[in-house]
Amino acid sequence: MAGDVINLRQARKVRDRAAKEEKAAENRIKFGRTKVERREQAANAELERSRLDGHRRSGDDDGGPDRGGGET
Repeated sequence: MAGDVINLRQARKVRDRAAKEEKAAENRIKFGRTKVERREQAANAELERSRLDGHRRSGDDDGGPDRGGGET
């Protein structure tokens, strides 16, 4: 007639930990990227930055209004 005695606080903690682990696993799948993907994205960002810097005009800074040198 008597069932197993369980501590409800401990059972609740076990249940909550399992739920958190399940959520974490879902997030790893949803948001996680592999090392190759992170490196590829970083390389693409560096390439875009270097292309932009390559188109920068040097020595032609006339100090226009957007540069703070114009008349107000």
